[in-house]
Amino acid sequence: METKRRRFTPEFKAEVVLEALCGESSQAELCRKHNISDVQLSKWKRQLLENAETTLFETNDKQTQASQQRITQLEQLVGRLTLELDIQKKVSTLLS
Repeated sequence: METKRRRFTPEFKAEVVLEALCGESSQAELCRKHNISDVQLSKWKRQLLENAETTLFETNDKQTQASQQRITQLEQLVGRLTLELDIQKKVSTLLS
């Protein structure tokens, strides 16, 4: 018999880890409540704490910069396509 691995959403993981960090329930209680292993919860806590400084408090500068670069690329593409369309219109009127 093949057992399927359960997959947890990032939202669920964050909710469980935040419950654990608040300390209102013990880790064992949370594991029983959510039907997960103690090792799994510890792993999620470690991942959150290791990544917190690079993701939670990072400014959106990188995202903004990436978005701005993408917008610039798309604007250039629109300009190029507009120019090509104008040329095709002129050629078609000259050939008509």
